Amino acid sequence: MHIPHLLSERFADAISRSPFADQVSDIPRFAGMIRIAGNPKFGDYQANFAMPISKMIGDTNPREVAQQVVDLVELDDVCDPPEVAGPGFINLKLKDQFITEKLVAMLDDDRCLVPKTDQPKKILIDYSSPNVAKPMHVGHIRTTVIGHCLAQTLSFLGHDVVTDNHLGDWGTQFGMIIYGYKHFGDAETVAADPVPELAKLYRLVHQLMSYHKAVSSIPKLQTQIEDLGVQQADARQEAENAEGKEAKKKRKLADSIAKKIAACRENLKKAETTISEINADSEMKQLAAEHAEIATAVLEETSKLHAGDAENKRLWEQFLPYCKDEINRVYRRLNVTFDHTLGESFYHDMLRDTVDGLVERGLAKESDGAICVFLDQFEAPMIIQKRDGAFLYATTDLATLKYREAEFSPDEILYVVDARQGEHFDKLFAVAELTKLTSAKLVHVSFGTVLGEDGKPIKTRSGTLIGLESLLDDAVDAAFQVVCDPDRLVSLDPPMDDEEKRRVSETIGIGAIKYADLSHHRTSDYQFKLSKMVALSGNTATYAQYNYARTPSILQRNGVTESEVHKRVAESGFEFTHPAERDLALTMLRFEEALMSVYDDYAPNHLVDYVYGVAESFAKFNVQCHVLRAETPEIQTTRLGLVMLTGRILEKGLGLLGINVVERM
Repeated sequence: MHIPHLLSERFADAISRSPFADQVSDIPRFAGMIRIAGNPKFGDYQANFAMPISKMIGDTNPREVAQQVVDLVELDDVCDPPEVAGPGFINLKLKDQFITEKLVAMLDDDRCLVPKTDQPKKILIDYSSPNVAKPMHVGHIRTTVIGHCLAQTLSFLGHDVVTDNHLGDWGTQFGMIIYGYKHFGDAETVAADPVPELAKLYRLVHQLMSYHKAVSSIPKLQTQIEDLGVQQADARQEAENAEGKEAKKKRKLADSIAKKIAACRENLKKAETTISEINADSEMKQLAAEHAEIATAVLEETSKLHAGDAENKRLWEQFLPYCKDEINRVYRRLNVTFDHTLGESFYHDMLRDTVDGLVERGLAKESDGAICVFLDQFEAPMIIQKRDGAFLYATTDLATLKYREAEFSPDEILYVVDARQGEHFDKLFAVAELTKLTSAKLVHVSFGTVLGEDGKPIKTRSGTLIGLESLLDDAVDAAFQVVCDPDRLVSLDPPMDDEEKRRVSETIGIGAIKYADLSHHRTSDYQFKLSKMVALSGNTATYAQYNYARTPSILQRNGVTESEVHKRVAESGFEFTHPAERDLALTMLRFEEALMSVYDDYAPNHLVDYVYGVAESFAKFNVQCHVLRAETPEIQTTRLGLVMLTGRILEKGLGLLGINVVERM
């Protein structure tokens, strides 16, 4: 049930019959200017087209435009008589009868009055995409939960959704594991417990590579700091000697250079810390000395793998299933699945043809030994093959796009990847358009960073990104402390056993992390505060899940089943006797509006806001409208129907967010 669409259709018809219809260039766009009223005392919705139409046609007061449309619009079956207010706003209040009729229909509809689109699209969603040779970390949570929610929601709306987890199963990270295994690994130890042992080898190689990178970076950073210091001093001197705008410009330049110096000093400090940590460990110091060229050696191992070296290919085939098992275990815990899991290795044999095809068409050419695609709108080209012959992510993404077009013929492809990859996708999309590689609409669904409570990207004390599974464990533990508090559980009958406590804590904890991430607009950074995420109040999954759990409890206390409520509503219908009943009902009827907003903006936070709105309206209703002691059987029937619908809406809304519910908490 999309009420604004219904209203806009009626207004479009009225505008098309108005005296100024031939002067309005895009009637559907103006008629679609329907918004939820900012203040409920003025109505439920507001039409805001009168002012822009007045400006377009000229010499007409917006109130006159509004009144002329109101005189023509046919809304008697939907609204009370519309009212023109202020400079031309049209306030609309839905009739109670309209709302109650829709509630009865909703009770009969498992989809909660959300029809499937009559214009389905094939939409491919590329999300999660971890490097499988290392443990998933906190950075993977956003792409995974945003992508999964979009897939669930767009599929529910009736689109043909294909999900693909584009695994990093072929890059440098496998060269690191192969190098680590050859130089530091033990075959029996790895065979006995492969996942933690391979992770350990990866971390060791990463530490040694980071050490040598830090050592080589220090002279460069020191020189950079000195040069920037000179530039800053010059800018400050020039600012003192200048006046007005020129002085302000120079001061701004000096401030900008100061920030660069601060960043260089921070990087220098990190490099020095990395070096000191290795030097403090005699064994690691010795290994670092023995493997001074480890970065080059790792690239050689990677190149050998890509070239089909028998030993490296054998090791890759041996290790890959273990690595996949590890990430799949995390996905099972998150309750996330994919239609396809086609890693970079799947496309490797297509990369040479991808490069040759672009060269043959004159779209790519050699530059300083590398093969590049030059694009007018970018200063730097897109490199598709390095001078040493190695292919890059860009090459793989072009090959992937070509495969997806041939295999799936999608109408849209959504890449749920963090904002730092923005330039890469801008270039990819530009090349795709230039080469007519696909007819699909390509969208980079970018997102911000997960921050710690210090406002910086969340990391461990050692500076590495926090492991995702560790984060999930912490959330489950925090949820247990909140929802399995003995003082809270004492009233439950029958009591919760340990298995139910574990299941509830897992559901609440995992849901808390997902909901907190999705509650922010995807482009925003957000701070990870676990205590806030599992709180029983405020905009949290726990609050929504708790309100859901109250709905079967209320039905149980009233001694009725859902089928009995359904029968009673069929006999007597709904009738509002309290404002909280109407508010809750109207909120629930806006379900489709929320889902369409998710699609329009590729932003799950619209659905989170909706779920919170339903939970909040229900909590107010629950306080103000007693069900068991309702004044009449008819009032009780209305309230039981609202309780039942609330449970259904909350379960469905949370489910589309990828969050489960529990019957008791």
